[in-house]
Amino acid sequence: MEKLLQEYKEKGLTLGSVESMTGGLFSAKFTEIPGSSAVFKGGIVTYSAEEKINIVGVKKETIEKFGVVSEQVAIEMAELGRKLLNVDVCVSVTGNAGPTTEPGGKPVGCFYVGVSSKNGTFAKEYLRPLKRNEVRNNAVLAMRDLAHLKVI
Repeated sequence: MEKLLQEYKEKGLTLGSVESMTGGLFSAKFTEIPGSSAVFKGGIVTYSAEEKINIVGVKKETIEKFGVVSEQVAIEMAELGRKLLNVDVCVSVTGNAGPTTEPGGKPVGCFYVGVSSKNGTFAKEYLRPLKRNEVRNNAVLAMRDLAHLKVI
């Protein structure tokens, strides 16, 4: 995280996050670093589909068509979060950390990380069939890595 903070400082970029399955863990880890306020403007935790729709503005139709754990939802979360938080780069995550899988849902350990900047938005799928908090920690590392890619 320190390397990401330094890169963003050097480039004069701001960062924000929209998190679901991590429950704000990315924001917490990033803001543990002294000086993070120079870069990090804020985070939004939308643990339920309802809050993704009502707070962030994810389209209900997107969730109905693709599921709450999907590339499309991660993309909308990142794009809309970038605008809401007024940041240069916004990372997002939606996934299933377990311990159960809803019928027709993604398997435990599946998550999508989105990243949005003025240069575009994309999301990447991950499958880490681990214990709940290991999945969450893996998601935070993936968020860090994709946020890093946006500044290279």
